[in-house]
Amino acid sequence: MGKQTNSCVSILSKEVQEALQAYIFAQKDTVYAYVHSFGCQLNVSDGERIRGILTAIGYTMTEDVAKADLVLLNTCAVRESAEDHVYGVLGNLKQYKQAHPERIFVLCGCMASEKHTPAYVRKHYPFVDILFGTAALSQFPRLLLEHFQGQKFGCDANEYDAMYEGIVPARAHPFKAAVPVMFGCNNFCTYCIVPYVRGRERSRKPERIIEEVEALVKAGYKEIMLLGQNVNSYGKDLEQPMTFAQLLRRIDAIEGDFVVRFLSSHPKDATPELLDVILSGKKIGHHLHLPVQSGSDSVLARMNRRYTVESYQKIVSYLRTRNPDFSLTTDIIVGFPNETESEFQGTLDLVQQVQYDNMYTFIYSKRRGTKAAEMEDHTTDAEKRQRMERLLTLQREIAARHNQRFVGRTLRVLFESESKRDGYLIGKDNAFIIVECQADPSLIGTFQNVRITKARNWAVEGELVKGE
Repeated sequence: MGKQTNSCVSILSKEVQEALQAYIFAQKDTVYAYVHSFGCQLNVSDGERIRGILTAIGYTMTEDVAKADLVLLNTCAVRESAEDHVYGVLGNLKQYKQAHPERIFVLCGCMASEKHTPAYVRKHYPFVDILFGTAALSQFPRLLLEHFQGQKFGCDANEYDAMYEGIVPARAHPFKAAVPVMFGCNNFCTYCIVPYVRGRERSRKPERIIEEVEALVKAGYKEIMLLGQNVNSYGKDLEQPMTFAQLLRRIDAIEGDFVVRFLSSHPKDATPELLDVILSGKKIGHHLHLPVQSGSDSVLARMNRRYTVESYQKIVSYLRTRNPDFSLTTDIIVGFPNETESEFQGTLDLVQQVQYDNMYTFIYSKRRGTKAAEMEDHTTDAEKRQRMERLLTLQREIAARHNQRFVGRTLRVLFESESKRDGYLIGKDNAFIIVECQADPSLIGTFQNVRITKARNWAVEGELVKGE
């Protein structure tokens, strides 16, 4: 048999691992796997665990798809355009299967969890060998072994209680790590497919999360990003319920020099307990990504968001009263079905009132399988585009003015990468503010003090403070 690996994945029994390696190395000493994850950070995190499984059984990762013995696409289904893109990529990859029929093709992730996908893939992309859903990631080794044993098409889109405990991720980043704390969503917003492809809310046991974070901090990771479709709902399904605020307190108490961030929060679950923990935490970033989606109560009702503009404003007021500089970012959908000019004006008014540090904006697009896709919509595409431009213009003005508050201050920044500007680095401070600074690349992955000298509409610029 070919080369072995010291990696260990507990979901692999010794028998399965050895059987897989016997098949994998039957013809060659080195086998390559290409893994590409589309979509959100949770998908990227899933991709790291998939890489961990493949590494554990002997595959060497490659970014060259033409070189790969196994090609895996970890898919996104949040928009139909995202699905179309994946199918386009898959169609382009058909040539590699034709050239080498023994090459293994795997499709997984959110698209694979949709009920219609297996039949569609079998009909239009019959060269795909294995398909599994988001909640069946732990079954990948079994499906791969069954393929080697002659299974024509392996498919599993069921949910498993193990989720992916015991899968050791092959992390792509040297000092930033994502740690999923829960999976699924119970909110059923009318525009969103996530509850249908990620399943109901399922929380990881706090002990496993703490163990993972402690190991990461011990290994030198500086940023820990806690992930979930709605992290605020964490713990409600556990045998011994625990709130997300309580989990944050435990993580904040871990010794080490690191910052804790999390995505994504739902306003209906942003409790005073959670806000107090964020404000008082020593390692928790003073930033909250709180998707509002719209500044109109009638639109929010059609979206099934289950909060009002007033209740959202109370959260903002609670945070800003205790910390005027607290950083807030949000998601906004422009042009939800039949959005009127008056309803859109409510969004502009809310943005002006809140003064967001950053926004992620989207023009509504129909998503098959959601209730919103069945709603009548008499708002024209031209109106939607024009509204989007008005929103972006307003936000640029707000951000440029809002960022002025940092000029003259010293921020503690975690440098993440080199800037497009020669000789500069890009990083973020505790409050998730983007900072650009002239500095040596050797400082990437370290915390440094930066005195802010200039504000722009997307970031602030500063000078490295030496000797502090």
